[in-house]
Amino acid sequence: MTDTEGDCAEWSFPAVPGAVRTARHAVHEALRGWGLDAAVGDVAVLLVSELVTNSMQYTPGPIGVRLVCPHPNGETPSAHPGLLVEVSDPLPDPPTERAAGPDDEGGRGLQLVACSARRWGTRRGKSGKTVWFELALPG
Repeated sequence: MTDTEGDCAEWSFPAVPGAVRTARHAVHEALRGWGLDAAVGDVAVLLVSELVTNSMQYTPGPIGVRLVCPHPNGETPSAHPGLLVEVSDPLPDPPTERAAGPDDEGGRGLQLVACSARRWGTRRGKSGKTVWFELALPG
């Protein structure tokens, strides 16, 4: 774990077996510690799992996960009105959505993100890319 100060938590995971499970656990514990709604936490954990899995298929790592939680008084850092989640890796190419068939075992991760998140997108960084999504919070 890199940082869990205040309204932000950040980790870096190697692209090795078990990293997805470790990322899911870390995100779950951080969101639980912030007292966020369990349903939002479940969706965040699912989507992080999908994005970390996708990164592991195409890059040797490391894979970064960052959460930005709104302040308790309703104000949000960087003007994000919901929970912001970012998954980064060193591959500069953005992910592409695939149309998965009913019998395909993969290819639904980005579709799941697009359907579940309020907003989502990708951006290039100095050393790779970030896929981000925002989840609405109840209240």
